[in-house]
Amino acid sequence: MDEILKYFPNLTDLQIEQFQKLDFLYHDWNEKINVISRKDIDSLYTKHILHSLGIAKIMKFEPGTTVLDVGTGGGFPGIPLAILFPETRFYLIDVIAKKIKVVQGVADALELKNVKAEQKRAELVKGDFDFIVSRAVTNMPDFVSWIKDKIKKQHKHKLKNGILYLKGGDLTEELKDFPNATLYDLADHFEDEFFETKKVVHLPLKFKP
Repeated sequence: MDEILKYFPNLTDLQIEQFQKLDFLYHDWNEKINVISRKDIDSLYTKHILHSLGIAKIMKFEPGTTVLDVGTGGGFPGIPLAILFPETRFYLIDVIAKKIKVVQGVADALELKNVKAEQKRAELVKGDFDFIVSRAVTNMPDFVSWIKDKIKKQHKHKLKNGILYLKGGDLTEELKDFPNATLYDLADHFEDEFFETKKVVHLPLKFKP
């Protein structure tokens, strides 16, 4: 929890309380439904919560922004971002029902009114969004094919509407067909060695009627 406060010192008392509760909630749920590996659960705040919040170092969502989290797993990056941006609406989806059960349980326990969780494939989602976030759920070409028709036309941020993708390693080959993608190194924002190869990829996408 100290790491969160170190990099996000302006949290409200409610946000601090919600972030603190994540430790108990995820340990508790993980005993029933394994959504975080045993070796990672003790590094929850670094490898899952702070990693998710890396998107917030690149993008400050304006009130009323809509965000789709594809392949959210246990709620990452959606849940930490929903705590940080209470006036942004987050729609968290995953194809695995038990993972969505955990997401819903955590959201309910934190009384997050800005989170909707549903078992659904990305291709079947109706509506459009300012941004679509994910954490290395698949390669970028496949990901784009799932969500390319779900981007809002009107921009209201410095970065254009599109994908904000958490990914690590050398992405040269994967992004060779996306010359307008911009990579942001999380090591520029977080000191822990875990972030040395971690990036946020911003890929603007055009509205498709």
